[in-house]
Amino acid sequence: MNSPSLSNQTLTHRLYWGLAINAVIIFAEFTGGYLVNSIGLMSDAGHNLIDQGSLFLALYAHVLSAKPATEERTFGYHRAGILAAFVNGLVLIITAIILGYLAITRLFTPVDIPGGWVVGIALVTFGANLAVALLLQAGAKDDLNIRGAFWHMLADAWVSLGVVLCGLGILFKGWTWLDPMISVVIVGVIVKGSWPIFRESLEVLLESTPPGIKTAHIVDSIEKMNGVDNVHDLHIWAVEPRLVMLTCHVMVNQDSTHLKDELLATIRSMVASEFGIHHLTIQLETECAHTTGRHCDLNQLPIREESPSSHHHIHSH
Repeated sequence: MNSPSLSNQTLTHRLYWGLAINAVIIFAEFTGGYLVNSIGLMSDAGHNLIDQGSLFLALYAHVLSAKPATEERTFGYHRAGILAAFVNGLVLIITAIILGYLAITRLFTPVDIPGGWVVGIALVTFGANLAVALLLQAGAKDDLNIRGAFWHMLADAWVSLGVVLCGLGILFKGWTWLDPMISVVIVGVIVKGSWPIFRESLEVLLESTPPGIKTAHIVDSIEKMNGVDNVHDLHIWAVEPRLVMLTCHVMVNQDSTHLKDELLATIRSMVASEFGIHHLTIQLETECAHTTGRHCDLNQLPIREESPSSHHHIHSH
């Protein structure tokens, strides 16, 4: 996905187009499957109906994430996209499990359907699904929520292509076993695309350290600076993948207290340039502000507490 990033308005319009095209797909495929008595086509239409819900969810979350922060939601609505991505990934995995079960069942109970009609309807569905996926491709590069919708539609395109191949095999060879066998392959494609989205969104919701950032490396880099004794009570998390936050306490020696403003600026500049983290809250202190001592030792699990008001806080944003 190397396409240039899209503007918020352009991406919103593409989501609306995706919803419209997918609605036509659902109606046409279900109607066609009903007329030719194809359970496969009607099942694929049901799969597309799930994706219609995911597109609505993606659009809703995309609009919400563009809203500014409020007094009640100081981070704004950035997590709306992550929640949508999590739901999309979960639905895809559940869908893959259901399709896998149906594919195994179909191996023992093959269904006779007119291959020609299946090929024609599935080809149209494949083209439409692929068109919607291409509409979302550029936006999927930077937005986990849109990436979930993109993979939904791309998985649907693969499903439709599988139905085309099944129709050809049934039409020319009478190989009804192709339907469940190709379905198993499609399940693998769906799981491969959905699992990273599910896992990444879950890690964001759990406020885990973002991938690619090593806490120990940041601690070592700060502690190597002149005047720094240690770093503790360090927390790194992502509100969403493009908005990484860092808070920490930095203990400095008494001789460096008169240089605290300069030292703070140096730490901020280093963390931003070397680790790409620009949203920082740093507290400089000459002794640990917590009586338990656990916050002053990164080898123990840090527990966030309110620092006494008598200690001086320095914030860098």
